[in-house]
Amino acid sequence: MIELESHGADTYVGTGPAYPWGGLYGGQIVAQALRACGHTVDPAFRPHSLHAYFIRSGDAAEPIRFEVDRLRNGRSFVTRQVVARQSGGAILTMIASFHVDETDASVQVATAPDAPSPGELEHDTWSPMFERAVIERDEVTRRRLAWLRVSADLGDDPLLHACGLAYVSDDLPTESLVAHHPAWVPDRDPDDDWRFMSASLDHAVWFHRPFRADDWHLESYHPGGLHGARGLTTGHFFDLDGTHIATVAQEVLLRERRQSGS
Repeated sequence: MIELESHGADTYVGTGPAYPWGGLYGGQIVAQALRACGHTVDPAFRPHSLHAYFIRSGDAAEPIRFEVDRLRNGRSFVTRQVVARQSGGAILTMIASFHVDETDASVQVATAPDAPSPGELEHDTWSPMFERAVIERDEVTRRRLAWLRVSADLGDDPLLHACGLAYVSDDLPTESLVAHHPAWVPDRDPDDDWRFMSASLDHAVWFHRPFRADDWHLESYHPGGLHGARGLTTGHFFDLDGTHIATVAQEVLLRERRQSGS
């Protein structure tokens, strides 16, 4: 999925599998867009942030065309903009920034929450791309916690690990907000999730420290609330040693489905 085909100057084409809910998975498009940007950047620069907007639902039956614009090449930072397109028009636009390694102070303020290890939990997933071990939701804070890792060995390329983390980072934000909706019912039947219509609106990732996306990392999402059918959630990602490796923010569209005749 991450091996994009070159189609001319700074243009790449990728495909995606069909997903259970139809359409494409936002994390896939973000990961592929980041890989397309990375193809135009010297390997000395590593991804440090990305900011993406989801514009239309993708179609798994069509290839995706990634068009990269080289906005800036600096001595310390490189900036790229990419648009992902299908036959219906643009489905995503994203700006990604890359930074050379610098030696300076390293201070960690965010702390990993107490959580059982992945080996103590049941594993589940909806994709062969990654493994997941979900931790029972805290009914007081409604914080969403889970361990995730990419299933395949990604080798030593930091860009691939950034793409892998970007892929899985779109899995939990919506779940962290659903529990705050007044229509949400604790201990509900799993089919009850279909009472909501949801979509990712925009997505941002900041990569703080070196990591491996094919190692377990703990995702801790903190919802900021809902208003006007939109909700914001922020996630801190920690490796097995408690090192803060990344931060994610996403705004989600969340609507309660109207029953027929209402």
